[in-house]
Amino acid sequence: MLDLLIVISYFIIIFLTAITGRSGKDVSKEEYFLSSRNLRWPSIALSTIATNINGYQFLGMMGSAYLFGLAQASLEINAIQGILMAAFIFVPLYLKERVMTITQFIKKRLGERVALFYSISNIILFSTITLGAALFWGAYAADLVFEEYLSFLHEDRIIRIAILIGGLGIFSATYTYLGGLAAVVKTDIIQFVILLLGGFVVLFVSIHHLGGWKQLYIKTPELMHLHLPADHKTLPWIHIFGLFLLNINYWCANQTVMQRSLAAKNLREAQVGLMVGGLMKYVMAVLIVVPGIALVGILGENGLTEPDLAFPYLVKNYLPVGLKGIILCALFASLMSTVDSTFNSLATLWSIDIYKEYIKKDATDRQIVRAGRNTILITLITGVLMGFVLLYVKFENPEAAFTHTLNELRYYINCGIVVLITASAFMIAPNHRLALFAFLSTIPLHLLFKGFNFGFISFDGFFPDMNYFVRAGWVIVIAFALLSTSAFKEGWTKWKDLIQYENKEIAQVGMGLAVSLLALHIIFH
Repeated sequence: MLDLLIVISYFIIIFLTAITGRSGKDVSKEEYFLSSRNLRWPSIALSTIATNINGYQFLGMMGSAYLFGLAQASLEINAIQGILMAAFIFVPLYLKERVMTITQFIKKRLGERVALFYSISNIILFSTITLGAALFWGAYAADLVFEEYLSFLHEDRIIRIAILIGGLGIFSATYTYLGGLAAVVKTDIIQFVILLLGGFVVLFVSIHHLGGWKQLYIKTPELMHLHLPADHKTLPWIHIFGLFLLNINYWCANQTVMQRSLAAKNLREAQVGLMVGGLMKYVMAVLIVVPGIALVGILGENGLTEPDLAFPYLVKNYLPVGLKGIILCALFASLMSTVDSTFNSLATLWSIDIYKEYIKKDATDRQIVRAGRNTILITLITGVLMGFVLLYVKFENPEAAFTHTLNELRYYINCGIVVLITASAFMIAPNHRLALFAFLSTIPLHLLFKGFNFGFISFDGFFPDMNYFVRAGWVIVIAFALLSTSAFKEGWTKWKDLIQYENKEIAQVGMGLAVSLLALHIIFH
């Protein structure tokens, strides 16, 4: 009963916080989509990282850490590479141009046609896979861990998860619809605090039952390495090169993540916020990965049959009443902080990039905001439907690792985005037609590497067994090389013009963050 009261209180607090000072009918587009460009660094840091964390990281990544150990932390800590590039290269460019969407920046550098492809690709990706996956994993994780608490929704597990997908989607869409980015940021701050609290509870409980921090090296020394052999099927150490390039997409060219930085009061607030967010990625790596490793030491030879049960096992077996309610709130918070940010970015992309540019060029701010709000309602439907599809796929084939399949589907688009955004920043005058060709070429390049089977025609691929992080890295390099031929005539942006910072202190902190990442790779090699 106590756990249920905690969860109910959580939803009430989130909703009341979101609607406090909500946007009215005559709100300006900058106020609704960018919170009047007035965000300070704490809001940028907390909201950005809250958006980044979702239910799968607690469920799937902790399960992966149970199998592969500290190597799983690579996906968390190496995000700092992308965060630093965002802080010192891309965000200064965005703020200088005062763009509301990344599309507007790409349009200035690569032309209208390329920008349109970029925007439409992101809208399709966000409204289906991104929303659907966040809703599914959050609902699935919550039900897996707290089936006894949620059984009142329905006796059938599939229907119960479907109800959670729909209900949580509607709840997140409602307060995002009413309050815009301001509501998203306010609720994300609360949700991140709950995420941290829940994460630390699970961490300390797991370390306690293991017998202390030293036992990680005594009982599970084989799992305390950040780098796995180059021929490892899932996490070879060489994956960090492809991951580095993909992090440019996520942290530098992703509207959902960048929206807070675009809404920063000034460059200093954006850069400090992103670097504080980088430090938080270290914390999240510990909270997500270490409990999975600790559980290996706790269980010994009596291990789990399914690694994804690591997080549920810790919660069900070691947490008392009351603390379980906090963990359930943390799972809901991880879902909603991702979903509400995606809704807001979709509203921004559609209303600014498509509605204002191609449907109603003379639209007023009120009409633009209304178009954005309508987008939230429409993408709520597409996101929930995709969540249902993923639910069906999961239970139709429980052993399927379709999370990796979803990642690969994302990369068919994301690799092209990396090519566009790097060309926009690094080349003085990239060729517009060649940029579009390079962007579109990433899809057939993926198929050439991996192979395909379209029924009437099939191809085994040149490197079908290549790790998908490594494959994505090669695709980006090849496509960028095609586009870079246009730079031989006009040249490249000078490094002194490329890297910008508000003051020397911020630059020193950024350098310190980069050195700390390098040190971790050396220490935990």
